[in-house]
Amino acid sequence: MNATSPAGTEPLSASGQPHPHESAAVQIAGTATYIDDIPELRGTLYAAPVLSKVAHGKLLGVDTHAALALPGVHAVLLAADVPGSKMLAAFAGDEPVLAQDTVQHVGQVIALVVADSVMLAHRAARLVTPHIEPLPAILDVRAALAAQSFVLPPVTVRRGDAAQALARAPHTLQGTFEVGGQEHFYLEGQVAYALPQEQNQWLIHSSTQHPGEVQHWVAHALGLDNHAVTVQCRRMGGGFGGKETQAGHVAVWAALAAHRVKRPVKLRLDRDDDFMITGKRHPFSYDFRVGFDDSGRLCGLQLQMLAHCGFSADLSGPVADRAIFHADNAYFLQDVEITSYRCKLNTQSHTAFRGFGGPQGMIVTEAILGNIARHLGLDPLAVRLRNLYCDETLEDHHNNSTSIQQQRNTTHYGMKVEGNILQPLISKLALTAHYQQRRDTITSWNQNSMVIKRGIALTPVKFGISFTATLFNQAGALVHVYLDGSVTVNHGGTEMGQGLHTKVAQIVADELGVPLAHVRVSASDTGKIPNASATAASAGTDLNGRAAQFAARHIRDNLAAFVCGLDGVGAGAVQFAAGLVSTPKATRSFTEVVAQAYANRIQLWSDGFYRTPKIHYDKTTLTGRPFYYFAYGAACTEVAIDTLTGESRVLQVDILHDVGRSINPAIDIGQIEGGFVQGMGWLTSEELVWNDQGLLTTHAPSTYKIPTAGDVPTHFKVDLWPEPNPEDNVFGSKAVGEPPLMLAISVFEALRETVAQARGDGQAVQLNAPATPERVLWALHNQLGSDHIAGRVV
Repeated sequence: MNATSPAGTEPLSASGQPHPHESAAVQIAGTATYIDDIPELRGTLYAAPVLSKVAHGKLLGVDTHAALALPGVHAVLLAADVPGSKMLAAFAGDEPVLAQDTVQHVGQVIALVVADSVMLAHRAARLVTPHIEPLPAILDVRAALAAQSFVLPPVTVRRGDAAQALARAPHTLQGTFEVGGQEHFYLEGQVAYALPQEQNQWLIHSSTQHPGEVQHWVAHALGLDNHAVTVQCRRMGGGFGGKETQAGHVAVWAALAAHRVKRPVKLRLDRDDDFMITGKRHPFSYDFRVGFDDSGRLCGLQLQMLAHCGFSADLSGPVADRAIFHADNAYFLQDVEITSYRCKLNTQSHTAFRGFGGPQGMIVTEAILGNIARHLGLDPLAVRLRNLYCDETLEDHHNNSTSIQQQRNTTHYGMKVEGNILQPLISKLALTAHYQQRRDTITSWNQNSMVIKRGIALTPVKFGISFTATLFNQAGALVHVYLDGSVTVNHGGTEMGQGLHTKVAQIVADELGVPLAHVRVSASDTGKIPNASATAASAGTDLNGRAAQFAARHIRDNLAAFVCGLDGVGAGAVQFAAGLVSTPKATRSFTEVVAQAYANRIQLWSDGFYRTPKIHYDKTTLTGRPFYYFAYGAACTEVAIDTLTGESRVLQVDILHDVGRSINPAIDIGQIEGGFVQGMGWLTSEELVWNDQGLLTTHAPSTYKIPTAGDVPTHFKVDLWPEPNPEDNVFGSKAVGEPPLMLAISVFEALRETVAQARGDGQAVQLNAPATPERVLWALHNQLGSDHIAGRVV
């Protein structure tokens, strides 16, 4: 329980309380500073990109004369103008800063125009004429597979013998499935402001989730040491993974332009250019064959995943790896073989997006379980419960003698599922959401309603928390205590609206025993915290919160030792709470102790460092313990479909989600709600469509539909599972950024269940995502339709 003070006073503990977001007031007032709000220095110029209109071709030359003839145009930069490496410092080294000999997708940046104003830069960019000789383009993932066109080698993970298990299984099903990508659609677009400093140093203001990577990429492109570049980010207007690597491109381009003209340069992509240039959530295509028994329990699974990666690797490797890791979701896969192909296409290079491959791994298995339930005439929830991870003993019947093989509590990549609350969590939600009663009511409704049909689904989530690349699971922080008792914290994480700075401030306030109002978190800055990992993988609070806590603890220990000397007591007798420092002999204000400590030359600042324990895995075999713990949750969703038009609506959502011991319940519930709605958009309305020339035709709000407030159901209930994290995580909390997005798979499964009930023919429901009205209508008529490719080409 959280410590509380007498009635009418502030709680003794800042953590565990629903404090407002630290920037809420200034954001509502419109005074919060984003990159575009930073006062521009005199002489600032503006850059605009020149984009390829060809999906694949030889770049024969670029005519810049008409653009340079415009008054106020200062330069047009090409690949030859890059002073350092002409390839971005991405781990695969396969993406040029600017197109060189070839173009690889419609929207690839060929040149940069620098001019006196934003409008002039864009006008001049339209006058730059690239000369391109078209080459054959690969736009279909099946064609990429046939041509062995990959950005990275395929990966296969096996456990047991899937082929033999399928041969022995009482029932088998096979099929294909497609799930589309998703545009990040952050409110603040991609933007960077590059300012030359003295002695060939640089200050970069970047809207980025990864300041350290921006620093490295800019230095690499300019041919400088990392220490010559400082990157700052006070906050972003949304990121969702789209500013993990992709912000680096924009910062590099702005810095190159500033280097060329020797003046500050700002580059902000307009929404159309942002759509055309930047990567999306990876679309996936699947082939599967599954075996199961009469109860719906899985016997064997062969699964092929085709990740639509685009023209370069970007983060496709770890995204596709995480899709493999999460193909089990909440279920034990006894004999399984998963093969992942990372397919190279002539489209934008797809990148990180909330869930980072986890959604693409989970949804196919949920779809398979839904298929099994309908094939057997069973309740899909019963089939899901039958396959959950548990401690039941699994016996080996592969030979005549029965021998114990293992328990049903170990993943296909060799990690034991500990702290498993799946069964009680799902059962509680089914009870509180009245799942069975509503399922019966819906059956009656559908028998009497000719046009509007309803359906319900309850699906779980088990999501691994940590970066799958072990080296990124580390963080640093600085805490400074000033003479008036106020505190400043700087850490390696970035604030993108998710409340990271608020939670870190709460943690530090409790560690020092001061009111939350006395703690302020400053802008993310590579000059303060070096080599910080991206704010991603839902690990922002786990990593940076713990590092900040350790830094604050060093200061508290210094102060405690000082007070021990004053009062002649042991260190354990010193208490810090409610702005007071108490011993059995005296009580002083925190500010008084700080002043006395300073007068006695006691250090009032410290650093903190944290690295996630226990994790390890072999990246060549994808086996080990890549995650520190799992976050769990479940959602029960009811939907309705108009069978005449295919239109659908979410009617009711009940969520029970595991955030451990919540540091800030208000922020956590907001993250759950926002993640669910974003996932709902991915699976119902957000459709990416490329034409047969490789042009993304859904490149603006007029053609790409994200959810609005009108799409949120009136009944939207979120409850938090009450137990703390069994692992030693900060405050007993669990990560909350990504797992809730996958709760929205319940929407998709409810739609498929509705289609099955509406048809009533007992046949498989072939419905690809997103479940647009068009696709739902095809599924109602038992037709796959002509757009069976996810991220379809028309």
